[in-house]
Amino acid sequence: MRISVIGCGYLGAVHAASMAKLGHEVVGIDVDQNKIKELSAGTAPFFEPGLPELLSESLRSGRLTFSTDMEDAAGAQVHFLCVGTPQKKGEYAADLRYVDAAFTALTPYVQPGDVVAGKSTVPVGTAARLADELAETAPGAILAWNPEFLREGHAVADTLTPDRFVYGVPSGEASEAAVAALDEVYATPLSTGTPRQVVDYATAELVKTAANSFLATKISFINAMAEVCDAAGADVTALADAIGLDDRIGRKFLNAGVGFGGGCLPKDIRAFMARAGELGADQALTFLREVDAINMRRRSRVVEMTREICGGSLLGKRVTILGAAFKPDSDDVRDSPALSAAAQMQLQGATVTVTDPEALQNAKGRFPELGYEPVTEHAIQDAHALVLLTEWKEYRALDPVAVSSLVTEKNIIDGRNVLDPAAWREAGWTYRGMGRP
Repeated sequence: MRISVIGCGYLGAVHAASMAKLGHEVVGIDVDQNKIKELSAGTAPFFEPGLPELLSESLRSGRLTFSTDMEDAAGAQVHFLCVGTPQKKGEYAADLRYVDAAFTALTPYVQPGDVVAGKSTVPVGTAARLADELAETAPGAILAWNPEFLREGHAVADTLTPDRFVYGVPSGEASEAAVAALDEVYATPLSTGTPRQVVDYATAELVKTAANSFLATKISFINAMAEVCDAAGADVTALADAIGLDDRIGRKFLNAGVGFGGGCLPKDIRAFMARAGELGADQALTFLREVDAINMRRRSRVVEMTREICGGSLLGKRVTILGAAFKPDSDDVRDSPALSAAAQMQLQGATVTVTDPEALQNAKGRFPELGYEPVTEHAIQDAHALVLLTEWKEYRALDPVAVSSLVTEKNIIDGRNVLDPAAWREAGWTYRGMGRP
């Protein structure tokens, strides 16, 4: 098939390259000329394992091209909308300006029978509105909503071999045409047994926000338990292991720590609350306010712990933050707990040095006042405290004995509960975990 992908950020770039890998002829379109230039040269404008190789392979095949001209979308049978929906400044609601602008720019090039498939995470009701607009501007074209479920660091695999497909489609013959088109797009993964669910627009829109809200709730639940464990002298990691053995609960996403961040979970749960309020169902999601509050509280807690381990004050102390990205295998620093905590520590008088394998350039753009050092050993030099806030493999593998010779004081905060407390204490370190005695 011929496919257009509108918006070549994190979601769009991965989707475009993956669709070409599946054998389709794909054009990726974005208004950012520098981004298109990089992608056309086979360079990913962000860090995502496996994407550079996939881009190069798809470009060499001749099935993948990139453009800044929306007219190049003409002739595609399926058009995927992959633009971002950030949080509005000063509000909880999602900012739909980019979705609306991309949709308006695309519709003049959409032909009868084409399918416009939204992948962006949008407030419920957006698809119905856009379907009405499409009926006026491009009669005979069909709108579908096909939410994405990508995990940063695993986006290529999640696109090529997803755990499910969800199609939000209209009723009647248009439904059949939309399903047939998307089935053809995803014929390869569908042939291996990937589940597929066909639903209405509203349900498709709610699937992504509901899933993210559930995951955020699970993370904040175990972090709330970590607060109780701190007060009671219990071990939240052992607690999570025990309750995780219950197959109704499961162990995944029960890792206590400094909380979640990134470009999805925080803004999605806030947008969900905002939209529920608009629909008159705000009481149904009041629990998400506490989920958000618990999450933000974890950042302050790790600052308190660092101050405590440094003798009650951060003034004049040298603190090394291990990790800037909101999660490992990513250079995404949006709403990063690590950078938030680092900034708070600096405000309390610490000299803060941040290190990260991939995210330092992005971190500098958001927090230019912090100190940055790409080499871990140099970043650790003469520190009074190490604070592990992003669980990169290289930080999990640090040798406490070898690191001892580099620091001024042997203090470490394990903000992700991924280190072996016994090994660090045996090497003479004062170790503090989140919700661990």
